Amino acid sequence: MEAAFGERIALTDDEWALIGPLLPAERGRGCRPAQDGRRYFEGMMWMARPGAQWRHLPDEFGKWKSVFRRYRRWVEAGVFEAMLEILAELVEHDR
Repeated sequence: MEAAFGERIALTDDEWALIGPLLPAERGRGCRPAQDGRRYFEGMMWMARPGAQWRHLPDEFGKWKSVFRRYRRWVEAGVFEAMLEILAELVEHDR
């Protein structure tokens, strides 16, 4: 991952091409369309920094409550565990 915009964690297009398809499709709520998954994922990666707090999530990642809700849904659905397994298999395959 490359850092951009100060403390922002930004994925390269190649990294996103690998990770994006591993994430579940999001549907909008009511009449609102779903927000950009890449931006939300990068916000979640920003939160992985030591000392990060949800309420301090920069606005460029979206509303902190929205990013948090999606993060909780993904944790409960096992999205991150499945992603790590698939990425580990890809690394093992490339050796």
